[in-house]
Amino acid sequence: MNTLLQFDPKTQQLTGPAGSLSVPATDEQARRFLMLVEGQCLQAQVTDIAHKYGFCRQRYYQMLADYQQGGLPALQPKKTGPKTNYRRTDQLVRQILRYRFLDPDVSPAVIAQKLRQTGLALSLRSVERVIADYGLQKKTLRTQPPKPATPAARAARRKPPTPGQD
Repeated sequence: MNTLLQFDPKTQQLTGPAGSLSVPATDEQARRFLMLVEGQCLQAQVTDIAHKYGFCRQRYYQMLADYQQGGLPALQPKKTGPKTNYRRTDQLVRQILRYRFLDPDVSPAVIAQKLRQTGLALSLRSVERVIADYGLQKKTLRTQPPKPATPAARAARRKPPTPGQD
């Protein structure tokens, strides 16, 4: 293996014949680029280099293809998981809002049941999220009815004070 250029993942240092360069551990894009430099420019096994950086051989080649197509920005880590909201589609959200506006007192459980009856499956929690996203929750603080007054207070209200009494 060529020793002109080495990256030590433990110390996060890129070392060459004239010195070393520190690579921040949080800079995933730089680490991926260094992996590609080592894999393409040094005489080493791609599998060994990929494992050194915490990737498999297949992922190494995926990143190499990304880099060749999009350059350095293509090495930026991307968000994992679903890219779109595939459960709560626009149609389902509109239907939930429709049910809520038709009957503001209906519970999310009843809305979820109505959706299931029409063939649109959605969980109770998803219905609750849609209602919360649009601020259509029921008010939890309601005005309370006045407390019954004591007999003395009722008597004081009934009889107006006479002038000159204190």
